[in-house]
Amino acid sequence: MNSKLNLDQKMIDEARRASKAVADEIQPYIDEHTTVSVERTIARLLGIDGIDEVDRPLPNIVVNHVREHGGLNEGIAYWIGNAMVYTGKEPQEIAEAVSREAFSLTEIPAQNRQEVIRAVTSKAEETVERIKHNRKQRETMIETVGEGKKPLLYLIVASGNIYEDVIQAQAAVRQGADIIAVIRSTAQSLLDYVPYGPTTEGFGGTYATQENFRIMRKALDEVGEKVGRYIRLCNYCSGLCMPEIAAMGALERLDVMLNDALYGILFRDINMQRTFVDQYFSRVINGFAGIIINTGEDNYLTTADAVEEAHTVVASQFINEQFALKAGLPEEQMALGHAFEMDPELTNGFLLELAQAQMAREIFPKAPLKYMPPTKFMTGNIFKGHIQDAMFNLAAIWTQQGIQLLGMLTEANHTPHLHDRALSIENAKYVFNNCKDIGDEIEFKRDGIIQKRAQKVLGDAVQLLDQVEEDGILKTIEEGKFGGVKRSRTGGKGLDGVFEKSEGYLNPFISLMLGGDR
Repeated sequence: MNSKLNLDQKMIDEARRASKAVADEIQPYIDEHTTVSVERTIARLLGIDGIDEVDRPLPNIVVNHVREHGGLNEGIAYWIGNAMVYTGKEPQEIAEAVSREAFSLTEIPAQNRQEVIRAVTSKAEETVERIKHNRKQRETMIETVGEGKKPLLYLIVASGNIYEDVIQAQAAVRQGADIIAVIRSTAQSLLDYVPYGPTTEGFGGTYATQENFRIMRKALDEVGEKVGRYIRLCNYCSGLCMPEIAAMGALERLDVMLNDALYGILFRDINMQRTFVDQYFSRVINGFAGIIINTGEDNYLTTADAVEEAHTVVASQFINEQFALKAGLPEEQMALGHAFEMDPELTNGFLLELAQAQMAREIFPKAPLKYMPPTKFMTGNIFKGHIQDAMFNLAAIWTQQGIQLLGMLTEANHTPHLHDRALSIENAKYVFNNCKDIGDEIEFKRDGIIQKRAQKVLGDAVQLLDQVEEDGILKTIEEGKFGGVKRSRTGGKGLDGVFEKSEGYLNPFISLMLGGDR
């Protein structure tokens, strides 16, 4: 892509070099550690699911059991495999027996290690084949049914009741939506377990459960066939159960997942060491499953000024890109986030927004990019809000964004009604159609406002990344250089769930997914 912004490719290369160094520095720590959520994910991928009589998830029961007996650094896969060889039972049967306290996994005599590895790897291969099948099914459906035009129209449902969400989602699809995101219930990211089964009560959203994923996937497939395009399903694999929810999404053929290396640290106060380990395995799963990840840089601009802190968004995009590449997730599956959050009273604010959006497009040409609507400066004035959303849509089509989370004219008033979504879709379609090729027709003035703005933001991002390389990512977060939020490396939630791996640690999924045929 030729740079309309006259960006210095050497600066872009330097930003990538520095951000790769940042990721390289933390990767050994990731490789040497595991977490309770990673181990629960492995248990789920081995086929363990369900709850006991007091609604405790079986993956939690099994992992906590091994943790309490001091064996988690070996990996839950080892203990399950050892029990499989000793008892001849399947992982689900073993988990149910542990739940009944019929035996202790760590007291079973050690079996031949090669037989243990073969047993657990064979079970892992069954799951990997299922995820491969889901990926192939998605690709086949897109080829046969078709899909929406870019930018894909992304809409949210969040009633708390999965069955009501289905009704609203199908209505949004009939109106023109291409991606349906089911917002999670408030604070689910802070739960250190995943609820089980279909749910009908939530707070500001609907619980992310595997059964809810299955229900919505089926509903979107049905309506997608009727409207003649494949409809993507999005949810959130962030928080304390980040890799578990990634696994559930892979098993139920979700297409898009909110998945950021830094978001949980900055905005949910989840311990940074826990998050870096969790995000790696979650991205290995998402990459293998063909799931697009949405990163959360847009959130920086809810706590920091869009003019002064724009470079932190770009720097975080570079860092997220490198962490994703480490996990085998290709650029084509990185919907790096940014947002239309300039103060509408700012003179030439639209030009600054255009510079930011075009810069993201040029720096990350293969990434679909996720563009977020104005929220910070939405006042409840629905007429002004509708115009703000139209300007946002214009910036998106002009700069060839990939995923457009539609703004709502009733933002700051209430959760959107069906007709609010319809008006937002109508707004986007009108602008996208009338300005379809505007990006190919218009060039930016050399050394004008837009070019200078983009060049300055890139330069500031490179300076920040060089400083992050020098200081390390942990110290950078401690000093509050992203989103103006400071976090302690030993503070936050979940550090007690991080464990150093033993020399014989076993997780068959890393090699199967990173080394497998994509």
